[in-house]
Amino acid sequence: MSNVLDVLGERGYIDQITHEDELRKLLQDESVTFYIGFDATADSLTLGHFLQIMVMMHMQQHGHKPIALMGGGTTMIGDPSERTEMRPLLTKEFVDHNVKCFKEQLKRFIDFEDGKAQFVNNADWLLDLNFLDFMRDVGRHFTINRMLSFDSYKNRLEDGLTFFEFGYMPLQSYDFLHLFREYDCRLQLGGSDQWSNMIGGFELVRKVEQEKVYSMTFSLLTTAAGVKMGKTEKGTIWLDPEKTAPYELYQYLRNVDDRDVIKFMKLLTFVPMDEIEELSQLEGADINQAKSRLAFEVTKIIHGEEEAKKAEEGAKSLFSGEADKGSIPFTEMDRSLFEEGTGLLNLLTQLGLTNSNGEARNLVNQGGIVLNDIVVEDFRKEVSLEDFKDDKLMIRKGRKTYHQIRL
Repeated sequence: MSNVLDVLGERGYIDQITHEDELRKLLQDESVTFYIGFDATADSLTLGHFLQIMVMMHMQQHGHKPIALMGGGTTMIGDPSERTEMRPLLTKEFVDHNVKCFKEQLKRFIDFEDGKAQFVNNADWLLDLNFLDFMRDVGRHFTINRMLSFDSYKNRLEDGLTFFEFGYMPLQSYDFLHLFREYDCRLQLGGSDQWSNMIGGFELVRKVEQEKVYSMTFSLLTTAAGVKMGKTEKGTIWLDPEKTAPYELYQYLRNVDDRDVIKFMKLLTFVPMDEIEELSQLEGADINQAKSRLAFEVTKIIHGEEEAKKAEEGAKSLFSGEADKGSIPFTEMDRSLFEEGTGLLNLLTQLGLTNSNGEARNLVNQGGIVLNDIVVEDFRKEVSLEDFKDDKLMIRKGRKTYHQIRL
């Protein structure tokens, strides 16, 4: 069997590794227990998380054992990395609910049967820690000078860094120590923005237990324009189909920048590398074939093949003028709402196409709203039954976002 490190390297996941040669041999010779942590700040994972989920799947396919660590404890503080101010404090009830949602989503991707993988929640060992005991046993291994050398803390000094947030690194580091002791976990994986926190755990285990453990990070999922993938003008791309419909996910991926399509296909699909190499040779309009393949494969992994086919059909129907045949998002509304007309700006906001009437007005003024192929020129427009065709109204926002109203 090929070494999973070679697979991850070939597909472009790896950013940094501690003791790479040692880790390579370990992954070749043994089934290694590893973990990835997910702080539960929302009730759904995102497309940004999906890269790390893909890594977990690759690792499991090569015989290694995942631990999905739910951050029920660390989320109560909030990671200061990549932040200019302290994160809002979340209630335990809110965090617990999010943890449950994460568990259900991860079951769609990782095989947890018969001990092949497991969930753990750091709330189980962090929430009841004795402060003095923790500081004596763990805190003494962290120097202020060392912690301030990491960007996650150094970049916050001018704006203010609370002692509360300063505790995040020791607590996350303690996770690695706990998992090593309880599950013989020897590898932590995470995004490149977690490098400093991960080094803290790596060093803590080696100091306290005098054992070899390892850390490996992956580049954050960003577009060629430098924007985190999954962030759009409409909001975040979620893995929950109730928050981001499969069709919306498909369309988002179908419209990625030409420069990104091959990179994302390597990272977010299981398409074999020889096929990806063939697709990388496409040029001009032909590259749309690669985009459609990317969109279909990712939607299939996240939502299943049936939903992927519906989304693909919906996308094709837009170009054929048969929009009703696809899975384009739609809202059923009462006919009476349009008998005397309803304000366009309120309608766009109500449908979730815009976040405010001000944003809706700006879009209309820029020619960014189209009703049944007619560009709206007046933001004061009242949408009435005359705008519908066969009791349906197709709204297009910009070039890529579609939503249909059905009476």
